[in-house]
Amino acid sequence: MALKRVTMQDIADACGLSRNTVSKIYNGRGSVPEATKRMVLSKAMELGYYQLPAESERPREAEGNIALFTQHKLLSHNFGAFFITSFTNQICRSGYTMKMYEVSPEELAAKELPPHADMEEIVGILGIELFDREYLDMICSLKKPTVFVDGYARAGSALLGCDFVSMENVASETALVRRMIRGGARRIGFVGDKEHCNSFYERWSGYCTALSEAGLPRDPGLCILDKDSEAYGDTQWLLEKLAAMPALPDAFACANDYLAIHLMTALKKLGLSIPADVMVAGFDGSLEASVVEPPLATAQIPSTEIGRLAASLLTERIQSPDGPFRWTYVKTAPIFGGSLR
Repeated sequence: MALKRVTMQDIADACGLSRNTVSKIYNGRGSVPEATKRMVLSKAMELGYYQLPAESERPREAEGNIALFTQHKLLSHNFGAFFITSFTNQICRSGYTMKMYEVSPEELAAKELPPHADMEEIVGILGIELFDREYLDMICSLKKPTVFVDGYARAGSALLGCDFVSMENVASETALVRRMIRGGARRIGFVGDKEHCNSFYERWSGYCTALSEAGLPRDPGLCILDKDSEAYGDTQWLLEKLAAMPALPDAFACANDYLAIHLMTALKKLGLSIPADVMVAGFDGSLEASVVEPPLATAQIPSTEIGRLAASLLTERIQSPDGPFRWTYVKTAPIFGGSLR
């Protein structure tokens, strides 16, 4: 993949910061707030700047290629941007070269790898944002050391032939819905395609768990469960979905922050106050969640740490290919923002 020439000044200009601030992050000199660091690293990846931040050790001599297969552009959302920065950092410092391959819809349907992926040069595989069961099975059949991050719905009950790492979803989602109930909510809807991926399905499970333990009904009429390919980002589409409900619920649990923020826009267009009239919670801990009004209740995903963990799992699998597969969940943390009472 050809990378354009990007400088620290370009990153600084794009972020509205001084070059000195960006330099501190990459040279390890001086203190920079974590939120600023995350913003700079995300923008750097978006612009195609791949210099690694300064750390105590230097990269080792190259030992082979790691193939990252994905169906979506990882830099287009919060989790992917921070994950890929830390994953690339650690993989390179372990002596490997990473190559990213975006799987086309046609390749996904045909269960084929991108044609420019040379399996003889690839010593390990990372799959992320790949939610097709048969495609994941095809990758596992290659018998290469493989780590998947998240997966298709109910992947947690499948016998995948690989290592698996994910954010923990059920506990934080249950905690968010419990908070809604303590705030007086009795009719709670869910927004998002629960069959889209394993993390969405587990968040749906956490929502169901909280309702069940409180003795509250799960009413499909209060939910928006359309396929993920539908226009969740279209305010008019959301308004039509809300209008079709028998009555608006007291609260909505959303499968991620993107869905929650767009839902808040639609609710405000109806003249409703958040959280006085309707409470809303997302999931991801995105930067946008902290700046929307009111600040969105969400669950913070440690994206950077998951990236490092995935890199460690993959390098260990390359070195010890015959060990038992490991399934690892990384704890998330509920953030009870102003969108909840």
